[in-house]
Amino acid sequence: MNRSFVHLEYPLSHPGVDRAEQAVASLQSLRANFSATRTLAAFLLASVVSIFVVVADQMMDTWADGHWMAAWVALWAVAFAALGLFSGVSKDLAFKTKTSLDAWAIRMSQRRSDERMWAIAQTDPRLMADLQTAMTHSEGEVALGQEASYRRISRMLRTQQNCI
Repeated sequence: MNRSFVHLEYPLSHPGVDRAEQAVASLQSLRANFSATRTLAAFLLASVVSIFVVVADQMMDTWADGHWMAAWVALWAVAFAALGLFSGVSKDLAFKTKTSLDAWAIRMSQRRSDERMWAIAQTDPRLMADLQTAMTHSEGEVALGQEASYRRISRMLRTQQNCI
């Protein structure tokens, strides 16, 4: 007969820690599923629907003196019709807005980078010489994405050489 009071079967993890890990995992999955385009589309859709509801309310306010139920039903019909009609348009508009803002941010970042490089090159003759060498070697090999930067730098170099 075994009279051992020692129990060696303990769980390997604490239940509270397991719940905390599940909560963190669910928050991370929410963050992974977050889309700025969807959020912007929802805000645009809400604003369009609210405009239609306000207009419908103003129009029904004049004739709904004794017909509150009919006015209420008509107001919600306008709200749901606006939701159905403008959901695709607002999503497309949000996507185009996000895409154009991303492209603008990339262009601005490239421009600021070029300006910083030019400011450094004006104080460092070695960097200026490297830029001039690179410009003469790559005049015929301009990549499509670097065309604007190439023109801007070449214009800066011409201006620098005319000032000297």
